[in-house]
Amino acid sequence: MHYPWWYVPHLTAPMLIALVAVVHVLVSHYAVGGGLFLAVETSFAYRKQNRDYLAYLRRHARFFVLLTVVFGAITGVGIWWTIGLASPLATELLIRTFVFAWAMEWVFFVIEVTSAFIFLYYWDRLPQRTHATIGWIYGLAAWISLVLITGITSFMLNPGDWPNNRNFWVGFLNPQFVPQVIARTGGALLLTSLYVYLHASLALKDAKLRELISRRSVRPSRLGAVLIFVGAGLFLLNVPESASRVAQSAAVLNIFIALTLAMTLIVFFGIELGPGRHPRWVSPGFAGLLLLVGLGAVATSEFVREAIRKPYVVYNVVLGNQISPGEMPGLRQSGFLAGGTWTGAFLADEYPELIDSGRLATSRLAGLPREDRIALGKTLFLYHCNDCHAASQGYSAVGPLVQGRSARMIEEMVLDFEATHFYMPPWAGTPEEAGLLAEYLAEIAPSPPNGMRLGGRDKETD
Repeated sequence: MHYPWWYVPHLTAPMLIALVAVVHVLVSHYAVGGGLFLAVETSFAYRKQNRDYLAYLRRHARFFVLLTVVFGAITGVGIWWTIGLASPLATELLIRTFVFAWAMEWVFFVIEVTSAFIFLYYWDRLPQRTHATIGWIYGLAAWISLVLITGITSFMLNPGDWPNNRNFWVGFLNPQFVPQVIARTGGALLLTSLYVYLHASLALKDAKLRELISRRSVRPSRLGAVLIFVGAGLFLLNVPESASRVAQSAAVLNIFIALTLAMTLIVFFGIELGPGRHPRWVSPGFAGLLLLVGLGAVATSEFVREAIRKPYVVYNVVLGNQISPGEMPGLRQSGFLAGGTWTGAFLADEYPELIDSGRLATSRLAGLPREDRIALGKTLFLYHCNDCHAASQGYSAVGPLVQGRSARMIEEMVLDFEATHFYMPPWAGTPEEAGLLAEYLAEIAPSPPNGMRLGGRDKETD
């Protein structure tokens, strides 16, 4: 509300966040699980003095560093870039609330990067015990980074008593913290096995060595599967009531929840029947298919986790359209357009006659030309609705959603969002502004397909 708006046509800014974040999650989980895998397996290979296995682990470490440290770091920066533009109020809140946690995360990130490069580039130049220790330093630092970031992201779904007691530890150790740490640790271990299977199937021709890798890497996948189901169960027990209602009321979320469960089970049984019981099954095709299904399970679970926060970005603290609930009464009195820093500046420049003592002169809106009312309605849409919706075309476009409704019908719906669409932010403006938004939405709504409107009331005169 007090930041300039970043408009991403068709896709919408939050969906761009989701795309960048999901790609990062798929890589960052491997950064955690893969680091622990390399630490365990390098120690094992040194203990057994298995030179062939060590040679493979070195090749895998190069692949691991390129994917996680290089590509993972780029996508991590991409998340900060997109959330800072698309969700500035929530980003500000998370930085202010968890500045100490963010600082610690950066410390461990530096440790990760440093130890990863030492582990790879000093492979034959360090004593074996020292080299294995460097691997463990990386693995533990990566896992601690996961813990720190999970404390912050889980806060967004269920901050617990933090709104009443704004203490760092109350927010960080929120009801979702332990469930999500357990589930994400499990996901990291399970995904790592899948990355290892695919890399080994492509990089190795020695059947005996591939069988050894299959047997060794099936162990973290089994532990990962157990942690995923334990974490998921605790996650569901600590979901706020409104989030549970959102999941129940949205058909697509029910489908995604079922898909997540189904794909997780497919991966688990695929690992057990393939690498677990028949190591020679680890071919590029089989390993690639398992990895795709595993990535799909993680991606759909991330989509569900993000979606059930609606209508909030941070539950009970920041609404999806970058308004805090405490601002609502004032905006409904002074007017949404006049109450925002940037919308207020827009009014002052383009429509100074509509501002009266810092408030929107709602009585003067009716006298505006139609094109001006539509322009103001579009501004309302961009600041109040575009955080989740495209306009006439694109992701969750509003135009098709309101087709067939008159401006009056849309206005009634807007004024009563809490009752009809509880997963959307409530209307934060005056009734007269709701009329402006309704006019704009009726303007961009597509006409019914040919032959579909055979009778009934006329849309323009309703």
